[in-house]
Amino acid sequence: MAETLGRWHSVSEKSQKNESEGKKEEGNDNDAFSLFYTEVKQIEKRDSVLTPVQQIARLTRPGSTYINLNPYEVLQIDPEVSMDDIKKRFRQLSILVHPDKNQECAIKAQQAFEAVDRAYKSLQDEETRQRCQEVLSAARETVDRAIKERKKQLKKEGKPQMVPEEQSQEAYRVAVNKQTMKLFADLEVSRRQRDARDMHERKRQREEELAEDERTKKEKEWEKNFEASRDGRVDSWRSFQSKGKKNKSGERQKEKRKERTFLKPPKVKMEKR
Repeated sequence: MAETLGRWHSVSEKSQKNESEGKKEEGNDNDAFSLFYTEVKQIEKRDSVLTPVQQIARLTRPGSTYINLNPYEVLQIDPEVSMDDIKKRFRQLSILVHPDKNQECAIKAQQAFEAVDRAYKSLQDEETRQRCQEVLSAARETVDRAIKERKKQLKKEGKPQMVPEEQSQEAYRVAVNKQTMKLFADLEVSRRQRDARDMHERKRQREEELAEDERTKKEKEWEKNFEASRDGRVDSWRSFQSKGKKNKSGERQKEKRKERTFLKPPKVKMEKR
């Protein structure tokens, strides 16, 4: 089944990259998903007996990450049942798969118990249950459109407009369940991609904040050092000015001495008689 699920996801990725081959890829996608869904239903039919081992295996089988997105499938109940019936089913399944009662496979039992608990909580919440109902409605609408398109195609080909999903309630139910599982899987993939983008954006913003904090810190440190060295710079400037004045004063005195030396009259020699 894991291999089938892999083929389904592989086909889905290819269909997104090659829009020009949409119809061909969509056919391959539907074939792979139909095979996957058939295998799932075969296992569920085999595990219809409510035994702990079978229920744990059903809830932890390959592909359960996407299969268990549909809370109605997890609890094995119809979407039309009342909240009281949902509670009864939750109690029944939670007791069957509880880790304390399945010590021989406690890890898988814990996974199964968490799946049952998540399914019940999602249906217990009014808003989440409403979203699940919207997914189911969208699945029915998709199947109804597919039936109409199929009948239209058969009429165009001059063939009897006999569509299995319209002739059999069981076939219609299976088609709706298959489309529901696919929609839940698509929503989960979209959610994970959105979460990844949000996480990347938060990381980018955090890095920018850290860079801005570091820049602000350096600016404050520079200003602090600048203020701390102000007195030293002033003293240095005053000292420089003082030395400049002394030097200028000394130079002027030297020049005056030179001038006095230059203007000094020569000594008069006394004549001897």
